[in-house]
Amino acid sequence: MSRIGKSPVNIPSGVEVKVNGTTVTVKGPKGELTQEIDSCVTLSVEAGTVTFSRESDAPSHRAKHGLYRSLVNNMIIGVSEGFKKELEIIGVGFRATTQGQMLDLALGYSHPIVMNIPSEVKVSADTQKGKAPVVTLESYDKQLLGQVAAKIRSLRKPEPYKGKGVRFLGEEIRRKAGKAAGKK
Repeated sequence: MSRIGKSPVNIPSGVEVKVNGTTVTVKGPKGELTQEIDSCVTLSVEAGTVTFSRESDAPSHRAKHGLYRSLVNNMIIGVSEGFKKELEIIGVGFRATTQGQMLDLALGYSHPIVMNIPSEVKVSADTQKGKAPVVTLESYDKQLLGQVAAKIRSLRKPEPYKGKGVRFLGEEIRRKAGKAAGKK
């Protein structure tokens, strides 16, 4: 059995899990999420836990067993606690500001980049003197949050020589040495 798939998911108080055929709906204080589940995996909700089982030991069924358990677990955590990602913008003249759901980025291009962030994701930009601007993204949907954060990072990926660009807070960038001494 899959180690991840066989462990049950605890349902915290205030979270409601409904199964309708192959559709799972999780409702909590932060929002509501829905996920389609493959018919090879069955789940049962009983006594405050969700358990998963698969119909056979075929490799594709074993893979989906752990996958759907993780997806439902992330849904339950999301609607009860939520998820948060922070992006750091490093570079001279690089800045970030927000107006509602609009994120305005100056990343060294000839024009500012204005992104419309989905309504499910709460965005804020914090700029302190002497520190790199930090963009904070919060949401109950882990998949959407990761997708938005990856899109922002892709606008100016950190480069290996000076480390300028958009990176996740705490991300380690492999640095390269520049040119060695000039010609003699």
